[in-house]
Amino acid sequence: MADTRDGEEYRARVRAEVLEEATFLRLTATGKVGRHDVPWVKVAVRPVLVRGRKRMQFSYFDGKKDITKNFAAAKVAEKLEDLLSLPFSQIHVQSTSGDLHVRITKKGRTLIGRAKPSRHEREPVLSHDRVKHYPLPVNAPDAFLQALGIMDRSGRVRPTMQGKFHQINEFLRLMCQMFPPEDFVGGVVNILDCGCGNAYLTFAAYHYMNHHRGLSARVVGVDSNEEMIDHCRLLRDSLGWDGLDFRVSKIAEFSPTTRPDLMLSLHACDTATDEAIAQGILWGSRGILAAPCCQHELRSQLRAPVFRPMLRHGVLKERTADILTDAFRALVLRIMGYRTDVVQFVSPEHTSKNLMIRAKKGLEPGQKAFIGEYQALKEFWGVEPWLEGMLGAELTRFLGS
Repeated sequence: MADTRDGEEYRARVRAEVLEEATFLRLTATGKVGRHDVPWVKVAVRPVLVRGRKRMQFSYFDGKKDITKNFAAAKVAEKLEDLLSLPFSQIHVQSTSGDLHVRITKKGRTLIGRAKPSRHEREPVLSHDRVKHYPLPVNAPDAFLQALGIMDRSGRVRPTMQGKFHQINEFLRLMCQMFPPEDFVGGVVNILDCGCGNAYLTFAAYHYMNHHRGLSARVVGVDSNEEMIDHCRLLRDSLGWDGLDFRVSKIAEFSPTTRPDLMLSLHACDTATDEAIAQGILWGSRGILAAPCCQHELRSQLRAPVFRPMLRHGVLKERTADILTDAFRALVLRIMGYRTDVVQFVSPEHTSKNLMIRAKKGLEPGQKAFIGEYQALKEFWGVEPWLEGMLGAELTRFLGS
């Protein structure tokens, strides 16, 4: 990406892209520069057709609701200027000719980059009804999705595989929402998937980054199940993909040759998720994405007397332990210097294991507020989280302060 301190340059380029009616598809603005306040979590702009007339639709999201307004051509330039005056840190403009990526750092540097078109429309789609945009498009033949049996030869998603198709695309959306491809210097990204299992999402991350976003992604999947790893290697070889490796190893015993940019742990069972998070922290990974699976480690420890009426019911006790386990994981990540949130991965209709913990380096480690919350939560429930033991001195040096 080009580096510039001239704020007007990127605004001029964004204006030119958006106001080019023949090619403009969508603008998305997210994030915020440093500690500046931004009234919206995201703003999206796209052309639409309303009652036979062309309009530009501005959608403003504040995290709880969205406000959508359609403007005639005479008002578009003014509304675009209002948008560009806000301190968003990421602006992504999609057009039929290519993508424009703008990132503004905390110090005010502006990074501008171009990429191949991420959407496949040959001209703007003006339908007022929103069309769901998937990272891996629907009704477009895809060798990877066909190899998994998700798509048929014509590119249609098989009815019985709709859930898997949505899961893969939602994972890619969440991954790129927190870790945009343009963040990676020189277009190189190292991804490590701990407890990869059948590796559908490992393959998807490699495929999307390399073949849809034009990056040089090197991906390693690790699992202790040798038979499953052999199956993954066969699929990789059938696709002819370089830069994708699979290793037989326990998570805690694996030693990566290169520090991972992203550490993934997707539906690894029970404390394997804790092992992956701990190793991701110890390896110094820039980002961690974990979608926990079954987790039983805290269930037998729960001791809060006031909750006895709830904890006597097995299903309620299990769900409480699940929530607490993920709350402790998120707090530990914050203590260790990661901005962290817990989001819904996919709709519960597709899988009950539908939470994802997203963590990205960016906080000062050892903040007393998070340490206080963590210790108070431990004391109230009378538990010792597994992740604390996995991190050992790396965490206790903060807890003892």
